Amino acid sequence: MKAAVVGAGAWGTALATLLCKNGIQTALWFRSLDRAEEARATRINPRLPGIILPEGITPTADPACVRDCPLVVMAAPSFPLRQVARQVAPYLEPDAALVSVTKGIEQGTLLRMSQIVAQETGHSVAALSGPCHAEEVAAGIPTGCLAASPDKALAEFVQSAFMSDTFRVYTSPDIIGAELGGALKNVIALCAGVVAGLGFGDNTTAMLMTRGLTEIGRLGVSLGARRETLAGLSGVGDLIVTCTSMHSRNRRAGILIGQGKSPKDAMEQVGAVVEGYYAALSAWDLSRKQGIEMPITEAAYRVLYEGADARDVVSHLLMRSPKPESEDAGWL
Repeated sequence: MKAAVVGAGAWGTALATLLCKNGIQTALWFRSLDRAEEARATRINPRLPGIILPEGITPTADPACVRDCPLVVMAAPSFPLRQVARQVAPYLEPDAALVSVTKGIEQGTLLRMSQIVAQETGHSVAALSGPCHAEEVAAGIPTGCLAASPDKALAEFVQSAFMSDTFRVYTSPDIIGAELGGALKNVIALCAGVVAGLGFGDNTTAMLMTRGLTEIGRLGVSLGARRETLAGLSGVGDLIVTCTSMHSRNRRAGILIGQGKSPKDAMEQVGAVVEGYYAALSAWDLSRKQGIEMPITEAAYRVLYEGADARDVVSHLLMRSPKPESEDAGWL
């Protein structure tokens, strides 16, 4: 079987490596011809240093690389994903299986990534999501993930393509929960970095993650997600790994912001896409549209887009009016 991974960032490169190890000849699409040629010559992608690209991976900048591919993985960052999907759409096979691995919510439309790809290509699209650092997946460190689609056959096809002795894939019909969990946890992870940069400790991080999960659940359920999905790999699992690991670009950017850098400077220093920055605006818009209270998300929006002081925002969150932990506390 042949596959194409459209997007040669760290995650796309790691997945291309995984597919290749599973015996699938894989094209890896770069937006830049120069970068594709460099990767072809050196067998190294600077986005994922330390990993040698197997010979079964073909670096390319030609969008027609998706032709004759039964599996196409959409791995571009959230902000150019629509444009990238539009570029490859004319070359897709009519029965190609598409899977989105990007974690985000499009600004303005507030669409999930699979919805964008479906709009631009006319194909049904699955989502692959979970607690997966590209560096560890490419190195063969045991990892669990979720292939989600309302189409059971599509979810199982994606599962079979990626499943290996180091990469375990589960299936689910809940693509809404899988994608929202993956997108919204980036906002909480960025906030976890901020509180670390401010010098707070494990207690603060645990509180932030737990209350952040509550926010994700509120919004997710209002949009049709299942709570059990948000309690699984693509929800709690992804939240844990992204909030606590220095592999996480969101956490690293948040630390820099907590230490006093501007969001712009923090993202430039991280040197790669920080999806939590973009997701914070979309999540804040969605919370207002749905009428859902999301104080941590609102705090992130204020710091990232209104220039609010992070320490003042944390103080405001802590001094909100007292309330029960659960919205249905059970008292008579």
